[in-house]
Amino acid sequence: MGVIQPKAIFFSLAITVLSLSGQTAWGSPLLWFNSPASDWEQEGMPIGNGAMGAVIFGGVEQEVLQLNEKTLWEGGPGSKQGYDYGVPPEGDQVVALRKVQKTLAEQGSMTPEAAAELMGRDIKGYGNYQNFGELEIDIAGRGEVSDYRRELDLARGIATVSYRRGGVNYTREYFYSYPDQVLVAHLSADQADAISVNVVLDIPDNRSATFTRKDGLLTVVGALKDNGLIYEGQVVLRAKGAKVSSGNRDNSLAVKNASSVTLLFSAATNYRQQYPDYRGDHPHRRLNQTVTKARAKSLAQLHDAHIQDYQALFGRVSLYIGQAEPELSTPELLAHYGKGDAATDRALEALYFQFGRYLLISSSRAGSLPANLQGVWNHSNTPPWNADYHVNINLQMNYWPALVTNLAETTEPLYDFVDSLVAPGRVSAKKLVGAEGWTLFLNTNIYGFTGVIAWPTAFWQPESAAWLMQHYYEHYLFTGDETFLAERAYPIMKEAARFWLGALVEDQGALVVSPSFSPEHGEFTVAAAMSQQIVTELLRNTRAAAQQLGDQAFALRLEAALAKLDPGLRIGGWGQLQEWREDVDEKDNQHRHVSQLYALHPGRVISPAQTPKLAEAAKVTLNARGDGGTGWSQAWKINFWARLLDGDRAHKVLGEQFKRSTLPNLWDNHPPFQIDGNFGATAGMAEMLLQSHTGHVTLLPALPSAWPEGRVTGLRARGDLTVDIAWQEGALTEAVLLAGRSGNYALLNNGYQIKSSDSGRPLNTRLEDGVLRFALDAGKRYRVTLKEPKPAL
Repeated sequence: MGVIQPKAIFFSLAITVLSLSGQTAWGSPLLWFNSPASDWEQEGMPIGNGAMGAVIFGGVEQEVLQLNEKTLWEGGPGSKQGYDYGVPPEGDQVVALRKVQKTLAEQGSMTPEAAAELMGRDIKGYGNYQNFGELEIDIAGRGEVSDYRRELDLARGIATVSYRRGGVNYTREYFYSYPDQVLVAHLSADQADAISVNVVLDIPDNRSATFTRKDGLLTVVGALKDNGLIYEGQVVLRAKGAKVSSGNRDNSLAVKNASSVTLLFSAATNYRQQYPDYRGDHPHRRLNQTVTKARAKSLAQLHDAHIQDYQALFGRVSLYIGQAEPELSTPELLAHYGKGDAATDRALEALYFQFGRYLLISSSRAGSLPANLQGVWNHSNTPPWNADYHVNINLQMNYWPALVTNLAETTEPLYDFVDSLVAPGRVSAKKLVGAEGWTLFLNTNIYGFTGVIAWPTAFWQPESAAWLMQHYYEHYLFTGDETFLAERAYPIMKEAARFWLGALVEDQGALVVSPSFSPEHGEFTVAAAMSQQIVTELLRNTRAAAQQLGDQAFALRLEAALAKLDPGLRIGGWGQLQEWREDVDEKDNQHRHVSQLYALHPGRVISPAQTPKLAEAAKVTLNARGDGGTGWSQAWKINFWARLLDGDRAHKVLGEQFKRSTLPNLWDNHPPFQIDGNFGATAGMAEMLLQSHTGHVTLLPALPSAWPEGRVTGLRARGDLTVDIAWQEGALTEAVLLAGRSGNYALLNNGYQIKSSDSGRPLNTRLEDGVLRFALDAGKRYRVTLKEPKPAL
């Protein structure tokens, strides 16, 4: 937070990227490869604009662009399998819930299989996120190929393929424009008339497809066979020095002997994010307007609009941790990690941090769906876990880096999506739990699925909605946007809290969650730690919002419930933080979920300074669980150790993620590819450098010894504060603060002094319990240094 008086906060949309005392941005983060991709998952280069994405292979004779449009889903209303949103169409399942609660009250636990037999449901029509298709570009050419390079420039959001063949230098550039909503591919050569291509739009066979060609425009229109969802794609081909003709198939276009070729692609469906039908108008008119406008622009205009839009987001944060420009390709850099070359190790770490930010910008922009299990990129029509939205950590983890790494705009799709789940979530709350308000369980699709599935160890997670509410309140804490709090966050938080006021049961004199299941682990029981911690957090945050907004009656209801609510924080017999209410944790259990540490991260309850005993119990738990796990699990552990102020351990786990759970193109490997680990690790690295969850800002809270010197610009702290930090020999040399609002702030005192950057005058500060408190003016910069600089060695 770092804020004393929340009512003094206001939201500033204009966020300035700062620089440290003459320092400028450093480095240009690049992923690069010295050969074409032969494997989509391990070697493809992803580009995207939130709503659409493409994976680039970079072949010489044939380029393949695998395409995605995020609303292209099977299942849902209209599915031939039928669809009921995950709830019984007639009657309810509350009787089954009461049976489980009775068994737990009498016996204390039951197996997941027994619980699922009573409360689980076989689902139908859930659907899968679909591969839109592929653009195959056959490229004529002769001679030996040399100097091949394929790269993804994260600073510009542009992928490039270049090589020399037959004495000609060929270059291709690819980007997915958010302003113009088109994929742009530009093929050029350093000799005239050297480009001859045949472009084929290949569409999977689980849908109808009608192709038309006219004046360099290839259009495909069809509908998914499963649910009738209408889709359309348009390809524009234009050439310099040559004419565009129809290709040799009805789904192709061709150009011969051009000096350069530019390709545009865009797609849309008739999906509408509105319960219960999720259908809108035919996409043709909207898509045609998009493509016509883009087609009227020059390549330079499309390029400049993309660069301006993309860099306004990506360019806010720079990171230098001692990296050198690597001479190794990205797969080699990954394979080389940990072999003793510190500068190249730092290069991989800094690249990975920025790659996470790049992926979030590319898979989550306003007007689209949020990033799913694979962001926006999917090459299968039956992808792992449906490429859906798992809400027992995965969707939430996707957005952990958004606020702290200065990408608040990427959260808009998350809020739109969660808002759309409220209406079906009310039905689920009533029919599955017998409570008012709204909720959902373990997973959801784009069609309002808020019910339960039948998988015993992964079906019951009614705390999911409460966890999602954390993101709404954190948005307020980071931005200070009271309009957002009043009009968007509080109404949905209040309704989620109402659900738990009706769903909690009394047991042993306390309010508890029953049944409760610690994902995806152990028995069904009462009051598992994670369940209690999440519900406690929701009620506390909602109470704070109610008090802030003057809803005193509801604040008092929450106060009364919190007085009886079990907080889910217990220290067990071997010093661990208990996963369940009963002390049954096993020391040798290394399950990937460490759900009992929710209160440490992403919660804001446990900290070494404020709750030292609980923090020590969290360390004991983490040591017992080990540093392994799947990609997302290791990413979570980076954040845990950062919150415990152990930078070396957080850095070690980051290294383990590179060694165990990172593919050659730096995508996170669950396995298979699952994007949450990328986002979670980026957030964890930010937590190592800046924290603000304890009520004050902490600079370099978990700086690892592997990063003895460095600089970071543009990170964000709670309280609408933008922060730049520089350090040497592991100690702060300078930080620059920029407040988005005038008000009171707090900074952990490590011998700091604060001066106005404009006047050089020291600020008036007061020291309370090791924390410096002071006031900042909006839009002004303030310099933080050590009162007594660390002496040189």
